[in-house]
Amino acid sequence: MAVVTPRVFVSHLSGIAVFDPNGDQVGRLRDLVALLRVGARPPRLLGLVVEVISRRRIFLPMTRVTGVESGQVITTGVVNMRRFEQRASETLVFGELLDRRVRLVDTGEDVTVLDIGITQLPARRDWEIDKVFVRRGKGGPLRRKGETLTVEWSAVTGFSREEHGQGAENLLATFEQLRPADLAGVLHHLSPKRRAEVAAALDDDRLADVLEELPEDDQVEIIGKLKDERAADVLEAMDPDDAADLLSELPEEEKERLLTLMRPEEAADVRRLMAYEERTAGGLMTTEPIVLRPDATVADALARVRDPDLSPALAAQVYVCRPPDETPTGKYLGLVHFQRLLRDPPFTLVSSIVDTDLPALPPDTPLPEVTSYLAAYNMVAAPVVDESGALLGAVTVDDVLDHLLPEDWREAELHRAPPAGLTGVRAHGEAGDGR
Repeated sequence: MAVVTPRVFVSHLSGIAVFDPNGDQVGRLRDLVALLRVGARPPRLLGLVVEVISRRRIFLPMTRVTGVESGQVITTGVVNMRRFEQRASETLVFGELLDRRVRLVDTGEDVTVLDIGITQLPARRDWEIDKVFVRRGKGGPLRRKGETLTVEWSAVTGFSREEHGQGAENLLATFEQLRPADLAGVLHHLSPKRRAEVAAALDDDRLADVLEELPEDDQVEIIGKLKDERAADVLEAMDPDDAADLLSELPEEEKERLLTLMRPEEAADVRRLMAYEERTAGGLMTTEPIVLRPDATVADALARVRDPDLSPALAAQVYVCRPPDETPTGKYLGLVHFQRLLRDPPFTLVSSIVDTDLPALPPDTPLPEVTSYLAAYNMVAAPVVDESGALLGAVTVDDVLDHLLPEDWREAELHRAPPAGLTGVRAHGEAGDGR
């Protein structure tokens, strides 16, 4: 049976209300932000421009949108109140695509864009523009209205800014399918000027993923070239432990300035991690494991595990705690492995299948003991609990490996040959810089 993906035409979205999960209005939708791709590939929808009560316009990433309908937009409830500033690589759908004169590829005929269709990709949070509603003829108030038709995005040309050479927009199109680690390798080999251009053009989540794969020197260089507000946004998008590691490499004044610009709850997690010694369980842990209350069901747990933003290590188990269920939690009761969740009926309470035998790690546990714990119990993540019994976070095997490998392992890894099809990126990028 074919999967039907939802499609909405943007004319139905102009000015509609944006709500949080509790039904409280956040603001009204004023525009959509898209990333145009080179060639005929459909543009990716990055987020929404929302006007909040104070009439300030803010950016709402699509990753924080849970529903888009003709009458309303539903969000996760987490919004950043910084004023929206359009970046050079971004295109406003209402402001720049509607009423635009473009050309049909098959006939070469000029048409006017009346509406844009957006669709959600199957099993993902990503949205893209796939349809264009156009009118034939020159239009205008004194002319007869021509025929209207809906065509695929690839059937129309004239939206993209045609560029020669290999600018940041073309590079982004080349890099889009790369894993963060592979993109980090390419970025590492670009000239500083081109590296800054590409970093500025990447969206916050993508740049955060790439920064986590780069050596510390590259991280510091890139974050230092971003505007403070943008740098704070990217740090918020990073895993808290990686953000803490990066901030610890910055001068004290710059570190405090960025922490002040971050959302208070995000900054609090990072500050808490920075208080621990680096090579201890507390310094290695993430503060964002899957935490469930005792009355949650197996179905609730599996829904959380399905989150595509979770790493495999964090998705391998859930931690059962008494309220509050954000770290530091109430009393830690134990954990439930993913395989156990698959064996029990969906209505089963997680409190009835929790594993209470595995000991938790104190935050001051040194790295060798953390490594021995994971090896002894065949675990990919371990709970970190304070002396009062509250869950502070979880140490994952990938973070342990980062600290077991030689300090320069990332640099050595990034000197491998680039992925197939990207062998000329370094030369082209540096030639474009006049080097």
